[in-house]
Amino acid sequence: MSLVRLNIKGISYSQTQSGAYALVLSEEDGERTLPIIIGAFEAQSIAIALEKEIKPPRPLTHDLFKSFADRFNIIVKQVIIHKLVDGVFYSSLICECDKIEEIIDARTSDAIALATRFKAPIFTFENILDKAGIILKIKDESKLAKSKFKMEDLVANVVEESSTFKDESLEDLHKQLDQAVNNEDYELAAKIRDEISKREKK
Repeated sequence: MSLVRLNIKGISYSQTQSGAYALVLSEEDGERTLPIIIGAFEAQSIAIALEKEIKPPRPLTHDLFKSFADRFNIIVKQVIIHKLVDGVFYSSLICECDKIEEIIDARTSDAIALATRFKAPIFTFENILDKAGIILKIKDESKLAKSKFKMEDLVANVVEESSTFKDESLEDLHKQLDQAVNNEDYELAAKIRDEISKREKK
């Protein structure tokens, strides 16, 4: 089966799953596109890697993987989306270390987030494109172009996260922490806790 090279065309909000995003890949030498539903975290990670001038205050998981791989001379040579079962895409990372090649199973969203950091090409098989590929109409193209603003929003959410509480006093932060815990919003509580700890160390 022949491999087809794909490029990242854009990211847009998923019309079918709340809180999810559609990563749209397009074949390099053709008109077909491959939409893949991914989570918000992976969408942020891919958007940040594409927006080269943006650097988050702390490394994301995929950045950490890249730093780890660089330290031990591991490279990701390419990503292959090799299987589609019940709407789920399966991918492999083709890696190399000391001239030894290894194939590692990965979620497609993670594989593409890493591909953007290693500048590795993304491929799929012709039969997968035949099965799941679509041709975007002009109207759909304009919708996808508008979705780039959403990508910028995704990036901004990560970069500005560290300054979310900058105008809040310590007393207000403690009140917000209690409220977040009472509401069982533990993700927000953790962020407030970290901000309090950071200030109390100064």
